[in-house]
Amino acid sequence: MTAAPASIVLVSGDEELLVTRAVAQAVEAARASDPGADVREYEAGSLSPGEVAEMVSPSLFGGRRLLVVWSGQDAKKELVAALLAYAKHPDPDVTLVVTHPGAAKGKAFADGLRAAGATVVPAAKLKGHRERVSFVRDEIRRLGGRCADDAAEALLAAVGNDLRELAAACSQLVADTGGRIDAETVARYYRGRAEVSGFTVADAAMVGDVPGALEALRWALHVGVDPVPIADAIADGVRTVARVASAGRGSAYQLASSLGMPAWKIERAQRQGRGWSPEGLVDAMRAAAVCNAEVKGGSDDRGYALERAIFAVAAARAGARR
Repeated sequence: MTAAPASIVLVSGDEELLVTRAVAQAVEAARASDPGADVREYEAGSLSPGEVAEMVSPSLFGGRRLLVVWSGQDAKKELVAALLAYAKHPDPDVTLVVTHPGAAKGKAFADGLRAAGATVVPAAKLKGHRERVSFVRDEIRRLGGRCADDAAEALLAAVGNDLRELAAACSQLVADTGGRIDAETVARYYRGRAEVSGFTVADAAMVGDVPGALEALRWALHVGVDPVPIADAIADGVRTVARVASAGRGSAYQLASSLGMPAWKIERAQRQGRGWSPEGLVDAMRAAAVCNAEVKGGSDDRGYALERAIFAVAAARAGARR
């Protein structure tokens, strides 16, 4: 017997993949209970209390209904009051799903839903390397496969940190291998993805995540990535942050044309640039230049040269924050 869907669901977090997946699972649960379930989706900022009342009021025809309210932080006071009043006495044939990024805006609304007994689905961005390893491992298990930490580490080094790309990679690997995935399997599939692995190392180094950068570097080297593109990625990361920082404040879209960069790259550089000083960036550029020279012929141990560069970039950033 299928369990009845939850009456109130709060999807809390701002990781797009996890949010959309949580909403899709709520829809699946409603349709598993009633294949003819009436599903309606609204943006909170444009939804009126009257529309909510119409959707959640008892239906003459019966049947399950599901109301998805996206971006709950944008709900106006009247809508918040109507939804919280409803949440105290929900209709068992209706599922109300509200997404909220978990930030301060609209926090009272999210807290009110929790107090009313909402089922809370976490969907926050994964903050650390170990969380991403767990995501990969759990994703492969969800798809019916198995992998150990070393395979998850190798996949992260090859694909990068974007959850959508990781989920797609997990799905492809499970489909093509029957679900038994180890580090060698990942190496066969992703050998040559140098540009992705290099930027994974650089991204971690630029935000001072030394353990994450070192782990990504070691796995990149383990799966056969050449050290030269990694050194180039570190240098590019430092240069990009320096260029964006020197351009001054402004939205990524405003700066895109003047800098000749895509907006997503500017947004990433703006995030990475927090905590850097001009002096720290100069030191990091020197470290990147030394690393490039060593990796491209001046060092007998190119992997060690890359490790030194990671520590030097992190030290430059730490020095900027003192």
